[in-house]
Amino acid sequence: MKFLFLGDVVGRTGRDAITERLPGIIAEYGFDFVVINGENASHGRGLTEQHFRDLRDAGADAVTLGDHAWDQKDTLTYIGREPTLIRPINMSPEAPGRGANLIEGRNGQRVLVINALGRVFMDPADDPFRAVEAAIAACPLGEQADAIVVDFHTEATSEIQTMGFFLDGRATLVVGTHTHIPTADARILKGGTTLMADAGMCGDYNSVIGVDVEEPLSRFLTGISYGRFTPAEGEATLCGVAVETDPRSGLAIKVSPVRIGGTLSQSLPAF
Repeated sequence: MKFLFLGDVVGRTGRDAITERLPGIIAEYGFDFVVINGENASHGRGLTEQHFRDLRDAGADAVTLGDHAWDQKDTLTYIGREPTLIRPINMSPEAPGRGANLIEGRNGQRVLVINALGRVFMDPADDPFRAVEAAIAACPLGEQADAIVVDFHTEATSEIQTMGFFLDGRATLVVGTHTHIPTADARILKGGTTLMADAGMCGDYNSVIGVDVEEPLSRFLTGISYGRFTPAEGEATLCGVAVETDPRSGLAIKVSPVRIGGTLSQSLPAF
């Protein structure tokens, strides 16, 4: 099985890059399943229903969220009827939607997609390790699930890496989102789990983590907020990670960082 994970989509330029490039990427490399983090897709904060549908129409089999899950208020009304939209599993049990779901890919295989929030330098959340472990125990790799993808949305690379080792041999991919900066540590752990500390973003890198430079620069220089952050609108780089699995175990046999378009050095799937 081949699957692609793409990091945080930021604003219009990120959405446009997904719409324009993703169908061709799926066709060229034969991806069976695509997961996209969409929590910054709508004006840089949250995900409207229309933009969720745009990501799905472009080829996303599942869309994950993060700490901005509820910034677009219509998410509260549509998430309950969208089984492929996954919000963090360790939010309040009163939150609408689901934090994990088993979703069928193009080849008929089933992928358990889990989204979780970290707790280091983040707003309070329940224990992500126990929440993710419970979801995997209820749908184990190689039994109900042919692959398991964990999108761990957090600030600290140490927390993401720890989750990878915690789940080694029990998940196909543990990948970080949220910081918008792709890390160079994509690898397969001893037990067969792929780990990458941050997938990066799908957005304009001629920016400060996806937003126009002027406002963050002013805040750092003066300590004063002069306005809202505005998503940058230059050419986006699609950033993420591609994984090929052993069909018998669901564990990884190949991993490749992905950076396509925009201003970053390019890295195409290596299979």
